[in-house]
Amino acid sequence: MSFFSKLKDRLTKSSSKLEQGLEAIVEDGGQEEVLAADPEPDVPQPDPPKTPQPADPQPTPEPEPVPEPDLPETPEPETPKPTPEPDPIPAPDVTPGPGPTLPGNSPTEVPQAPDITPPDAPTEAPQPRDPAWTPPPSELSAGVAAVAEAPRETTKAKAETDRPGLLGRMFGRGAAAPKTVVRRVLDDDMLESLEELMIASDMGVDTALRVSANIAEGRLGKKLSVEEIKSILAMEIARIMEPVAKPLPIYPKRPQVVLVVGVNGAGKTTTIGKLASQFRAAGKSVVIAAGDTFRAAAVEQLQVWGQRAGVPVLTAPEGSDPASLAFDAMTKAQEEGADLLMIDTAGRLQNREDLMQELAKIVRVIKKKDPDAPHNTLLVLDATTGQNALSQVSTFQKLADVSGLVMTKLDGTAKGGVLVALADKFGLPIHAIGVGEQIDDLAPFDPQDFAKALTGA
Repeated sequence: MSFFSKLKDRLTKSSSKLEQGLEAIVEDGGQEEVLAADPEPDVPQPDPPKTPQPADPQPTPEPEPVPEPDLPETPEPETPKPTPEPDPIPAPDVTPGPGPTLPGNSPTEVPQAPDITPPDAPTEAPQPRDPAWTPPPSELSAGVAAVAEAPRETTKAKAETDRPGLLGRMFGRGAAAPKTVVRRVLDDDMLESLEELMIASDMGVDTALRVSANIAEGRLGKKLSVEEIKSILAMEIARIMEPVAKPLPIYPKRPQVVLVVGVNGAGKTTTIGKLASQFRAAGKSVVIAAGDTFRAAAVEQLQVWGQRAGVPVLTAPEGSDPASLAFDAMTKAQEEGADLLMIDTAGRLQNREDLMQELAKIVRVIKKKDPDAPHNTLLVLDATTGQNALSQVSTFQKLADVSGLVMTKLDGTAKGGVLVALADKFGLPIHAIGVGEQIDDLAPFDPQDFAKALTGA
């Protein structure tokens, strides 16, 4: 599974909160719109039926007759040639005469006129036929011609009106239901609701105002859907985060000292173990110093992570001076020629002046060994702290000269937007983010992936 997929799956609280808020904002005053259905695939679109034109004064040619498959073809009778009028036949003499006499009564018999009219002869002489005359169509041929001339139903219209059969329902070829989407006009009320939603997601007031102003630029008065607002919001967040998305720099100095600081329970120890594993996999030799000498469990926990990463861990007796351990660890790392020395420190609240001065002492002792050290000071932030992270960055930056940030526990909070506020206010590089307790749940910060996962786009 890619880290982005894992990030998107585990940022459920942040993304779901923003998503639910955006849906509520759009539905409040939005209107449903029916989206045009996509054309069905693999169905050729026929040409639209032609609109019949008005009749011209010129004669319109007759449509070609459609062949009738089930009827025998009847040959068209040939046009008979005109024949001369026959001579009149003399009518028989029907004058009553003496009736027939029996033989012997009259010496002669009157013969009857023979009937010379042929049985099939027409009573009237046929007239010559006009060559342009065509026989009237029969009832069947007239019906076929009417069907052929009628506008045919298109394939797509037929597919939409006819109920899909069993195979059509199995393969999803039935008529798709029209899709609807809710859109709302982007106005002042909607912008105010978006600002409140971003502030509730811990983006901060200043950042929320800046983002909402960028969203309104060129879009006021336009109708926007939830997905469109997600995309726009993710784009604006990524624009803020891109300048600070930088990996942890590696210097040619050996050993490169990385000091890890943060408040109690922020995830410093696990972050050191994950970073050591990644550097070890990249071919770097790493040494870890367990500088949290006040909590026995911290040393044991760091030793477990060192075994997982295959990295040695330097320890000191409980209650020892952490500055002294840091000095000894630098000496040993130089002797072994290690590439990186990662120093863990005890958790301390930014409002505890005595503990913060103790951290300043560790930095002074390291600089005695190497004036350029520590080369990196990582501040590990707990995403669940919300806006309190702004105060932490401000205090630690003054005392320990913080050079970069690592955000942990993004999988367990709805306040992931605080990372946007930190980038907007301080501009410190964000080297990595963590979304779990596994050794591979820490990855370089990607602004595009983070913005999409945060907004649920």
